[in-house]
Amino acid sequence: MKHISILIPKGHVSVVNVAGTHQMLTWVNQFYEETGRDSLFQIQLVGLDTEVDGKGGLFATKPEVSIKDVIKTDLIIIPAIHDDFETVLDRNRRLMPWIVGQYKEGAEIVSLCVSSFFLAATGLLDGKPCSTHWQFAQTFREHFPKAILTDERIVTDADGIYTSGGAYAFTNLVIYLIEKYAGRETAVMAAKGFMVDIERSSQSPFMVFSGQKNHKDDMVLKAQEYIEENYQDKISVNDLCGDMALSRRTFERRFKNATSNTVLEYLQRVKIEAAKKELEKGRKTVNEVMYAVGYNDAKAFRDVFRKVTSMSPLQYQKKYSVPVH
Repeated sequence: MKHISILIPKGHVSVVNVAGTHQMLTWVNQFYEETGRDSLFQIQLVGLDTEVDGKGGLFATKPEVSIKDVIKTDLIIIPAIHDDFETVLDRNRRLMPWIVGQYKEGAEIVSLCVSSFFLAATGLLDGKPCSTHWQFAQTFREHFPKAILTDERIVTDADGIYTSGGAYAFTNLVIYLIEKYAGRETAVMAAKGFMVDIERSSQSPFMVFSGQKNHKDDMVLKAQEYIEENYQDKISVNDLCGDMALSRRTFERRFKNATSNTVLEYLQRVKIEAAKKELEKGRKTVNEVMYAVGYNDAKAFRDVFRKVTSMSPLQYQKKYSVPVH
């Protein structure tokens, strides 16, 4: 039987993450028992202590045991913590050596949504691919440049450490873990029972690109503003360099350092974000939208759109457009 530690950190913890994960793993035990097998998981809510945290958000969750009571665990699940990062660290710093120690003893670690920030602070994500809520991707990169953020991914798996994308994407990660520990048949049954899309692997369709402007490079900000105001036109990197009086190499390096995108990637993402908004309105055809955002080649538009959103323009329009009456 695998021991599962669902952590209850101090602060505003996602009760949805805690309750949803507990319910889905408990379902596996019930499914095993109904099919004549022993329960697979021993699930415990684990905290720094067993007191109810008065700052636990709208709902507070009481840990069943404290970390000093758990000598050995097989899987540690860290739910999202919605306080500001420094507060989270200050209140839960004593959890970090326990997590690292358990990992070194063979435990696997799971972070759900923005709890990736807390896990990254332990150093365990250094050099490993990970995900987080797409809204906080740039902030994560700034705090933890040694981690390999793949923010388009819903689930990552590296060296016994798993992370999930934003919000309810945690259900996809739990199904992934169920498949790993209990097999495909059980995972499919769980996915059907909880109505989770078992094949979903990307959170790209849900991303809203607003440009990374939380930096202090005025030259790059000027270039970003120009791109966002003139994305329909043909914009060349050389023209931007000339306007900024910078060499192409220097300009591209500063742009990538400030925004985490190359100039071309940034231009593409601005164009595709504008296209997404037009497709959501449902008033124009895909070709009309393509021309409106500055593309003339249908294949190039489809390829870039799929690269950014993991969907074709037509698929995106059918899924998200408002019906025109």
